[in-house]
Amino acid sequence: MNKFDINKLNQKRLQLGPVAQKIILLLEGGIALSLTQRPNAYFKIIKGVSEEWQAINQRTLHESIKNLHQSKMIDYRENNDDTVTLILSDEGKKRALKYNLDRIKIKKPVRWDGLWRMVIFDIPERFKQGRDALAVKLKQLDFYPLQKSVFIYPYECKNEIDFIVEIFNLRPYVRFVIVKETDIDLDLKNKFKLRIKIK
Repeated sequence: MNKFDINKLNQKRLQLGPVAQKIILLLEGGIALSLTQRPNAYFKIIKGVSEEWQAINQRTLHESIKNLHQSKMIDYRENNDDTVTLILSDEGKKRALKYNLDRIKIKKPVRWDGLWRMVIFDIPERFKQGRDALAVKLKQLDFYPLQKSVFIYPYECKNEIDFIVEIFNLRPYVRFVIVKETDIDLDLKNKFKLRIKIK
């Protein structure tokens, strides 16, 4: 395996999913998580953790913590009661800046691939704060509102949407759909000033 292949493999390993990104942001925001053992061993999460941690699927949380520790994104601090508290490593702090919700951006290709990305949601009133925050963020990212809870965008953005949905704890209520054609294509193309990708 040459140097190029090794670098490519390392980059792939460091690609973090929405839950891992959320863990980094929660730690960066000062929301502590204590464990009964070090994260590279079998561990349990201390009971009574904050709602932000409870909202994450526990099995996924365990796997993500172990992966983040192996990737040197997070470290731990030993406590006097034989527990440990997760902390961000220097590398994790760099990632926190990258994944900061206020700074998230969608990379635009030179030419459009001809597909539309739609975000559709039906969020209960009890999650109104998250629902409103999602709508505001979609508008900030230049999504076009087709309806009050249906937004459309022309470029690849699934990872970014997955991340936003996880941050606001809205996974069961949001759908991401890719469509080839709408009945207002011309208006949308003009709005987004699209250049079609030549195959």
